Amino acid sequence: MTAALRFDPIRLPEHCQKLRADVRAFLAEEIAAGHFTPEREGGSAELARDFAKRVAARGWIGMTWPKQYGGQERSFLERYVVTEEMRVANAPVRHFFVADRQSGPTIIRYGSEKIKADILPRIIRGEISFCIGMSEPDSGSDLFAAKTRATRTDGGWSVNGTKIWTSNANVSDYMIGLFRTSPSTKENRRHGLTSFLVDMKTPGIACNPIGQMSGQREFNEVVFDNAFIPDDHVLGEIDGAWKQATSELAYERSGPERFLETYAVLTELVRAVGPNPDIRAAEGIGRLVAQLHTLRRMSVSVAGMLAAGREPVVEAAIVKDMGTLWEQQLPHRARELAAFADPESSNHAAFDECLTFNLKIAPKLTIQGGTTEVLRGIIARGLGLR
Repeated sequence: MTAALRFDPIRLPEHCQKLRADVRAFLAEEIAAGHFTPEREGGSAELARDFAKRVAARGWIGMTWPKQYGGQERSFLERYVVTEEMRVANAPVRHFFVADRQSGPTIIRYGSEKIKADILPRIIRGEISFCIGMSEPDSGSDLFAAKTRATRTDGGWSVNGTKIWTSNANVSDYMIGLFRTSPSTKENRRHGLTSFLVDMKTPGIACNPIGQMSGQREFNEVVFDNAFIPDDHVLGEIDGAWKQATSELAYERSGPERFLETYAVLTELVRAVGPNPDIRAAEGIGRLVAQLHTLRRMSVSVAGMLAAGREPVVEAAIVKDMGTLWEQQLPHRARELAAFADPESSNHAAFDECLTFNLKIAPKLTIQGGTTEVLRGIIARGLGLR
């Protein structure tokens, strides 16, 4: 079936600009207090938890969610502004970001009332964090090839298998995991997958670190050995989670985080070339800014579609594909443009430090959240090309 592909030219309303000013002021206070440094990545899990509590106190976690669970029923465009400012400032959002972006909305849509009443208010207060259990060693971004099995047992399910590239699983309280509950069929290879809410403190779950060039502890291998999940932690339809996973990924793939992860390099590049760059540097920076603006307009458009209750799966895949390619190439392009900048009259040392780190994280960007190859398959199917 061919999707109706479109990016509506949405403009952020005035109240979003007021919110932007509030978020910028908050972040400036956080930086001035020494809670985080925009030029540096990472920080401890404790720092991220403390930051989440202060963001929660401003009402900026779960802000689009129903009021009955502690949310404010604000718009996706307002959430977009908060996310954008947090990412540009390189704020330590990892404790709450996945829960706010997609785990909470998934629970709102598919969780039992008991689970909603327990989990959602704690996310909103910045108390708990989530990871995503989708990719596996032999399937990667091909989610429908997942083999980690959940088998029925007394009062619930016993899970055995392995998830991989699971970001921040080692510091997460919960996972939303995609497990096989029945074999796929010849007619429908997507059949047989079920989504579960997993307490990461459950006996039988082990998180093994995966080393990264950057030195960060982010990716993990998560091994399940007869881990028990109660019946009331099933999210949605048994054997039918493929219907849920596609809409969940629309949240994951379309936000500004999909093109702003290496944004600090652009900022440092502008400082490095100074107020009077040569024609080559000026033209190169102009192109990068124009490309960034285009990606931003597309991403805002997807936020508008989500606000209207639509599921822009193909549009989100396009934003993720183009955005991660752009942010992956940005450090390399910045290095070329800064090559002739005078190191004595600029912040070349700060630029070099920033560049070194971002060159190390760049290779992962077109893998996390779905590989480029898988995304292009989704796009081709949506355009009726396969």
